[in-house]
Amino acid sequence: MSQPDQPHEPTSPSKRVQYYAIAGRGDTRDDPSGVARRRFTPEGSIDETFRRDQTWVRNSVLIEWEDGEMGLDFYEISEAEAEEIIERFRARWAAADQ
Repeated sequence: MSQPDQPHEPTSPSKRVQYYAIAGRGDTRDDPSGVARRRFTPEGSIDETFRRDQTWVRNSVLIEWEDGEMGLDFYEISEAEAEEIIERFRARWAAADQ
């Protein structure tokens, strides 16, 4: 299981959000089962996962992973990579709903 660097406040405005590909058994960084993000705000960090209903929902999965409590791998990815993965999810979900 890959472990993250210690959480830190990004200094660059472009890194105010960190994205992660969530990979379970049989998944890969490029074909994960989920996407998580950590948003940095003046009040602190907010962790969220992208859901099938097309929303970002607060979730403790990143904290649990950092604490070694998750049986999943997380890979930090760029915003562009996150958007590509989300678009693939949307296409997959649309096909499954037909």
